[in-house]
Amino acid sequence: MAATSFRNDYSEGAHPRLLQALVEASAEQNDGYGLDRHSLRAAELIRARLGGINADVHFLSGGTQTNLLAISSFLRPHQAAISVQGGHIATHETGAIEATGHKVLTVPGVEGKLTPALVAQVLGEHTDEHMVQPKLVYVSNSSEVGTIYSRGELQALSAFCREHGLLLFLDGARLGSALAAEGNDLSLADIAALCDAFYIGGTKNGALAGEALVVCNDALKPDLRYLVKQRGAMLAKGMFLGAQFEALFEGDLFLELARHANAMASRLRAALSAMGVSFLADSPTNQLFPVLPAAAVETLEQRYGFHRWQAMADGRIAIRLVTSWATQAEAVDDFIASARGVLGEPDVRAESIARGKVA
Repeated sequence: MAATSFRNDYSEGAHPRLLQALVEASAEQNDGYGLDRHSLRAAELIRARLGGINADVHFLSGGTQTNLLAISSFLRPHQAAISVQGGHIATHETGAIEATGHKVLTVPGVEGKLTPALVAQVLGEHTDEHMVQPKLVYVSNSSEVGTIYSRGELQALSAFCREHGLLLFLDGARLGSALAAEGNDLSLADIAALCDAFYIGGTKNGALAGEALVVCNDALKPDLRYLVKQRGAMLAKGMFLGAQFEALFEGDLFLELARHANAMASRLRAALSAMGVSFLADSPTNQLFPVLPAAAVETLEQRYGFHRWQAMADGRIAIRLVTSWATQAEAVDDFIASARGVLGEPDVRAESIARGKVA
């Protein structure tokens, strides 16, 4: 195993303040099934940031389970979800949505994002009862390639969805990173106003486990707790999730942790850019996709953990580097030094790439 991992943002356990919150909650007697004092208070803390929208908040254990529960609950049997081809529900959840009987209709994204024109294309291809009915638009913020939606982009999608009777659901597994990103102009209140439902990811932002599903559309709220229970998503010890989200949202810890992850990624991005490295996507968040010579990738992966993301036509490889709330600057600087060692100076490296070698 590599000494330092940049594979994901959930390799570490949990932030000490969340662990302390669990220690304190564990010493109490709490009601079960998400009706404990910590879960109720965490839900109120989240609602307080939604700009007056009276949303229902459900604490669930993980992202796949949240997507599965929400999408299968919101759709009727003949209806389908729309996603970009690289969307998590289309590529990384073992066909969970399809296993419930709902098709996932995919289109190529624009830097990992959906646009009204892309959704319109799907609607134009599904015109009658002989096909599944597109009903839910699925987006991720940040996207699978680390990009973020602007307020204008999400407003345009929301307006299109409402005009055409579609639901808009936002996967927020890395929502903290998106909200803390340089250039972001969205708030939780904006997202609540524009989406029918979304979730706030804790697993990838300092929690041991947990996501907060926020349901804003009143039509989607009835009986959801029945479905949470029926589908095995209701923890008897619900305080395990509630106490963590209470700690994340009683102050600014949720965004503090995301800012740190982004800052470490920014440090990596600036150094690699200075070496002349290009990137697969313009990501301002904690996921980076540098494109490197194959020989450099082979050398670096002897010391560091990361994913090979995409093979390029010219033989280079786009890798994924992910930083977290716990990533240390020393680890980042060590990777930078190693990258500089295998890539060499920019002019030497360019000549080496042309020869298919690394200086």
